[in-house]
Amino acid sequence: MLLTNNLGYPRVGAFRELKKANEAYWAKKSSVEELLDTAKKIREGNWKTQKDAGIDLIPSNDFSFYDQVLDLTLTVGAIPARYHSLLNKVDNNYSLDLYFAMARGFQQEGIDVTAMEMTKWLDTNYHYMVPEFTKDQEFKLTSEKFLNEYNEAKSLGIETKPVLLGPITYLLIGKEKEAGFDRIDLLDKLVPVYEQILSKLAEAGAQYVQIDEPFLALDLDAKVKALYQPTFEKLAAAAKNIKLIATTYFEALKDNEDIAVNLPIHALHLDLVRGENQLDTVLAKVPASLTLSLGIVEGRNIWKNDYEKSLVKIKQAVDALGKDRIWVAPSSSLLHVPFDLDNEHNEQSLPAEVKNWLAFAKQKLAEVKDLAILAEGEVDAETAKRFEANKAAAESRRTSPLIHKPEVKTRTSNITDDDAKRTSVFADRKAAQQAKFNLPAFPTTTIGSFPQTKDVRKWRADLKKGAITQEEYDKAIAEETENTIRLQEQLDIDVLVHGEFERNDMVEYFGEQLAGYAFTQNGWVQSYGSRCVKPPIIYGDVYRPQDMTVRWSSYAQSLTNRPVKGMLTGPVTILQWSFVRNDQPRSTTTYQIALAILDEVQALEKAGIKIIQIDEPAIREGLPLRKADQKDYLNWAVRAFRVSSSNVEDDTQIHTHMCYSEFNNVIEDIAAMDADVITIETSRSQMKLLNAFAGDFKYPNDIGPGVYDIHSPRVPSKDEMVDLLRKAKAVVPAEQLWVNPDCGLKTRAWPETKAALESMVDAAKILRAE
Repeated sequence: MLLTNNLGYPRVGAFRELKKANEAYWAKKSSVEELLDTAKKIREGNWKTQKDAGIDLIPSNDFSFYDQVLDLTLTVGAIPARYHSLLNKVDNNYSLDLYFAMARGFQQEGIDVTAMEMTKWLDTNYHYMVPEFTKDQEFKLTSEKFLNEYNEAKSLGIETKPVLLGPITYLLIGKEKEAGFDRIDLLDKLVPVYEQILSKLAEAGAQYVQIDEPFLALDLDAKVKALYQPTFEKLAAAAKNIKLIATTYFEALKDNEDIAVNLPIHALHLDLVRGENQLDTVLAKVPASLTLSLGIVEGRNIWKNDYEKSLVKIKQAVDALGKDRIWVAPSSSLLHVPFDLDNEHNEQSLPAEVKNWLAFAKQKLAEVKDLAILAEGEVDAETAKRFEANKAAAESRRTSPLIHKPEVKTRTSNITDDDAKRTSVFADRKAAQQAKFNLPAFPTTTIGSFPQTKDVRKWRADLKKGAITQEEYDKAIAEETENTIRLQEQLDIDVLVHGEFERNDMVEYFGEQLAGYAFTQNGWVQSYGSRCVKPPIIYGDVYRPQDMTVRWSSYAQSLTNRPVKGMLTGPVTILQWSFVRNDQPRSTTTYQIALAILDEVQALEKAGIKIIQIDEPAIREGLPLRKADQKDYLNWAVRAFRVSSSNVEDDTQIHTHMCYSEFNNVIEDIAAMDADVITIETSRSQMKLLNAFAGDFKYPNDIGPGVYDIHSPRVPSKDEMVDLLRKAKAVVPAEQLWVNPDCGLKTRAWPETKAALESMVDAAKILRAE
């Protein structure tokens, strides 16, 4: 029989129950018992859903209150020294307060510690907490979450396979916090903790353990490659009778195939969506002792699986190895897709025809089971019926007139190199812009959004429900916008923003006004911690039917003599943070979006908005994981940004923003975007990320390194920001520097926002005086 295998399941709850419970606990509006109870209900619901769907290998330890990497950091005792002052002051139940302090910072009871650094998980929009390592780093088992959740499922009568991030990948995704050592050299200290973990799971009766090693599908140097075999030999010995599963995803094994197939493991998981052709080379290398888990159902996108195509791949594997050595699975954890398509009932935002092309996490479990049955050969009537429906849906999507717009395709195909170039070089533009705006040294600004309070969110919800009129809603938004303009003037910020109170999300807002998009009511996906997003769905050709942002930007500019930035999301980020159609190249879709953004840029400029920010926080995120594939992506991604931003006057200043990314290996491409000003997140790394802009390659345009972390509730002092700016000035010429927060202020509260911005402006003035 073909077994079914699932790698991980969404954990925020179908209706964001975990987000709400976390935030209530942080605000001291609920108890730790209430939070733990919510988490338990989510875990139980997830396990039962998977069991009912017929999944044989159900994961445990894939649940997390904030981030699975942070869970492991706490488990192996890699707690940075600055949190040691909290060890006797926190809740011992799951060490939750210590855990959340590491995630969010801690500022009370006379203790003030910053959060751990956060960055993107490989090439996804999920953010993980970056492990911090020192030369004398020690590891010890300090949490038994992995064991507790296995036993919890077992008490429900559900056998699960605990999931662990592998030790090599764990070290490689971390950072050295002092010079003079290589973090991978800590492996000999770390592996004994994994041996303890496996020993405890063996004693508890675990039959399988999933060890995620996505770095096996990445470019590795010889030193790291040589570590896999001896490391897994130690893990296998500690595991005793447990069958180990090595899991790779987001790429093909390629040059690491020989290493992966010869590990002392029971099963190897392959991503056959991102590495769709790797069976052609892997199958001939598989030893007789190895089972393959085929990641055939897309774990990161929401389109229905094409059963006919998938069955060809499964048959190829079965013919080579036999049914008893093949498992059917999603390509990756289902963390990256929404819970349940059955929770979508609004045909205006999600037309029935489009909905019929989709599958969310629960539906993907059904697809995995269907494919296992269909590949087995003994097909019952209900499965046969679903197979026919699947074929009909695939044909509907191929031929639907909803998708294809000839005029959009023609405009996109006619893009030229001249469409991707500013008229003048940066030095000339900077002179024209300085003459226009007369900004001081170290000009201050914010990234765009201001706090979206409960009132703001309620206005939006009431408008959707019809509880208030459009006129009443617009009046409320206008008042909030004016209040925010006045506050920024009082704080003496140089370049203002309108606050974005009319916007639900920086991608969803634009998608709602672009053709070719559909939207969900409950398609929530975790981005980080309690932050969830509802990615819009690009199902067809994209174009801009009308103005999207001109009204509120123009209104804000009418209230002040200071410049107000027009705020847009860039084409690559709109692509990356949407569920993207998979029936044409991603580059083609990006160019379509770029032209739509260009139309909005020109409309803003015509309306008198002369500073325009086009955010591209996801441009680094979209970088292919293999170096050989990166240049092609960077070429079209940078070109798409330039198409969206180039056809403007010299004295129109184009900003862009990027956050939670590593820039070192793409800095020349970032410079090639040719934005007049780039703002980046740098406070959590204490300006170390800025080194990429000031090394051998000198970034030519202006830079705004973030001086405070907006993802933490703590308010940094003026002196702290001055110190960061001095560090920035040490590596970047002062005349290139702007002063701003790390990111938008949407998730923050007003008191902390006002206090932090006041300190930020004071810090900038101190630097000017110096």
